[in-house]
Amino acid sequence: MIVVSNTSPINNLASVNQLNLLQQLYESIIIPEAVYRELTTVPVAGSQEVQTLSWFKKQNITNTKLVENLNLEVDRGEAEAITLALEINAELLLIDERLGRIVASRLGIEFTGVLGVLLEAKSKGLIAQVKPLLDHLRISGFWMREQLYNQVLNLANE
Repeated sequence: MIVVSNTSPINNLASVNQLNLLQQLYESIIIPEAVYRELTTVPVAGSQEVQTLSWFKKQNITNTKLVENLNLEVDRGEAEAITLALEINAELLLIDERLGRIVASRLGIEFTGVLGVLLEAKSKGLIAQVKPLLDHLRISGFWMREQLYNQVLNLANE
């Protein structure tokens, strides 16, 4: 499966020590240069891993014009991740930010975010519970409405 990721799903999963779920679910993750820079310029959760784990693959985008156009709506990392997903016909884009998801949807790109990854991991028996990880995400600074929190727990049968 060809999967491209933006910064936040990597950063958020790393912050709750669940980055390994990406490899278990998707084998490898492709990230554009801008996402790599966002994760490695300053020390953040996931920065060490994207530099050392072989299943993270960095790939340059070629359609710089599309990136510049998308960058009017979303940040550079999101613009490059969306562009790369289109360029390589990715089956899935990992992205959490609302505006980025709106743009991806408009362009016909299938996407999920950190919450979708956790739900998929639970459905495949890779994690026992979603709730402790949701709580840890919130403590780590991941914002979600109470309604979404409850919806995810409901989907996870918790």
